[in-house]
Amino acid sequence: MAKNKLAKFAEMELLPNVFQPKNMDILRADYHLKGRWREEVFRNDGPLVLEIGCGKGEYAVELGRMYPEKNFIGLDIKGARMWKGAKAASEAGMKNVAFVRMYAELLASVFAPGEVSEIWITFPDPQMAKARKRLTGTRFLSLYQKILAPGARIHLKTDSPFLYAYTMEVIRENRLEAEVHTEDLYGGGWQDEILGIRTFYEHQWLSRGKKIKYIRFSVPAGVPLTEPEVEIERDDYHSETRYMVPRTNTNEG
Repeated sequence: MAKNKLAKFAEMELLPNVFQPKNMDILRADYHLKGRWREEVFRNDGPLVLEIGCGKGEYAVELGRMYPEKNFIGLDIKGARMWKGAKAASEAGMKNVAFVRMYAELLASVFAPGEVSEIWITFPDPQMAKARKRLTGTRFLSLYQKILAPGARIHLKTDSPFLYAYTMEVIRENRLEAEVHTEDLYGGGWQDEILGIRTFYEHQWLSRGKKIKYIRFSVPAGVPLTEPEVEIERDDYHSETRYMVPRTNTNEG
């Protein structure tokens, strides 16, 4: 497995649609593509859509196929996972899909104010023990405010009852607008072509009988955000084990 990962990391260095800014560099100064992704990478003026915690990149790739007039960036720190989507997009000749390997905490160093028109967060670790690590927590929402265009939407898909309930509390506490929210996406009549894209992990949750939750909301720029002080019942699994694949099903295809 270690050799396989090393081979993927080596190939990532050669893929033209992969960008890997060094943490120390973007801590000291803005990334050279900040504010210039459309101009220098995609070479068009289409909207820029960001998938945070993209995993294997299924959403970024499928959205890119569905909407060739838009530009999609999958962002994650896990290079071995990201390799699958990056390679698929490159081999398909998709010019509107790229991947960035970096920590989401450094978003403001890589994307300019108003540069991102939409954010997707698909099946993130719910981080039940640490609110500051939750991708829908006030810490990260404050980061998104810095890069989102006016009226931009944030989409969350999750199998976690805890993360769904927590995110709804964040929305209520801060009087944000939730256009859609459902605890049972496929049983509640909200499914559409985009929401029907299913990631590798989503298939895992569905096969285990878990219901998929979905929220679409927005966060106005410049609005101070308050962390909700509520107790939320934790999920019946731990964050560190939720991604474990049963030994009887190790095929990632």
